[in-house]
Amino acid sequence: MSDLSLFGDADPGVHHRDDPPPPAAPSAPLAERMRPRSLDEIVGQPKLAGPEGTLRKLLATGHLPNLILHGPPGTGKTTLARVIAGDSGYSFVPFNAVSEGVPRLREVVKEAESRRRAGRRTLLFVDEIHRLNKGQQDFLLPGIESGLMTLVGATTEHPAFEINPAVLSRSRVLVLEPLSEDDVRSVVRRALADEERGLGGTGLTIDDEAEDVLVRHTGGDARQALTGLEIAARLAGYGGRITPEEVREALQRPTARYDTSLMYEMLSAFHKSLRASTGSGALYWAMRMIQSGEDPKTVFRRLIAAAYEDVGLADPQAGIVCVNAMLAYERLGHPEGMLPLYNAILYVANAPKSNRAYMAGGAASRAAKEHPDAPIPLHLRNPTTSLMKEWGFGEGYKYAHDFPGGYTPMQTLPDEIADERFYQPTDRGFEAKLAARIRERGDPG
Repeated sequence: MSDLSLFGDADPGVHHRDDPPPPAAPSAPLAERMRPRSLDEIVGQPKLAGPEGTLRKLLATGHLPNLILHGPPGTGKTTLARVIAGDSGYSFVPFNAVSEGVPRLREVVKEAESRRRAGRRTLLFVDEIHRLNKGQQDFLLPGIESGLMTLVGATTEHPAFEINPAVLSRSRVLVLEPLSEDDVRSVVRRALADEERGLGGTGLTIDDEAEDVLVRHTGGDARQALTGLEIAARLAGYGGRITPEEVREALQRPTARYDTSLMYEMLSAFHKSLRASTGSGALYWAMRMIQSGEDPKTVFRRLIAAAYEDVGLADPQAGIVCVNAMLAYERLGHPEGMLPLYNAILYVANAPKSNRAYMAGGAASRAAKEHPDAPIPLHLRNPTTSLMKEWGFGEGYKYAHDFPGGYTPMQTLPDEIADERFYQPTDRGFEAKLAARIRERGDPG
């Protein structure tokens, strides 16, 4: 490998849009030079690119549907799109949703029409497709509906939240998994060994600890790992040994990946940890979100929801504890306000669990939808006029406080569902007392 291949500034050259992408120039960034050129080189996506992977099966049919590639940064979305185009014989047309707009899309359509007349097919790759506004996304519809071009969009955001339903309904969503540490490690080692495209001809080696630091602090992002490796290689020099200090200097202050999609996934992990009564897990996910820049109030809101959904009447104090903790956070500010958050998380995680109130509300909601016009029993209607009394409003109503214990059996549901009982308490925590009280009355209410 020449000096230019690692440290130089040679002109990478240009190529016609319809030509297959040329090999990356020697001066191109390491991450670009090491970009996989076939499905066999794709790392960490066996469900898509493996021997029985979805993409291989789709390519084997000879018909490529519109695709939305959803996954974290550095997992290979752009690479997959290029490989798909190459393997299926499509002309690869990149479009950046951040820097390009409708004028460029009009050009793309004209170019695609010209290709079709010449018997060639067009694959339009829209990077960060979630950045397109509704009008821009709608502009794509005629072209992809008519088969003029095949759309492959890449996004780090959840497609259901960020992509128009019209585009989404005409596309198949493929999910790229985050790369594991072992996946990133294999990418790094491949780059160090590859003499044609990587650093194999430089005589560089890397300490085991340095490799661990590089893998652990790049958040499953292969591109970031390769960029960090390239900078560390420059610091070490030809024939040098890359140390942990050089990797840390190359990475500077590593930032964890965090976007809308991952926020919802972490909120789910946080909530499920609370439900599973694992305080350590709940605290960890809460801190991951907050250290990634999430507003602690987002965590508080989910915590309050969990208190009422999963603790419920097994410990009615849980919801009160969480609301008061959020108020305390607002009064104290950061970082002291984190103390009530810690307390509230551990309280909810270790409280007895019951979702019966949540279930009862859902059952009542379904009953209300199924019987939206069921008449109100006459004895529950308020006889505010003499005519209403003549009609029987309020007749037979029993005022609970006139009876021993403040309770007397009485039908309160419409006749159609008079025997329904939505709430079935557990025998856990405070709810056990409610269950005993209901059994004592002889009517589950």
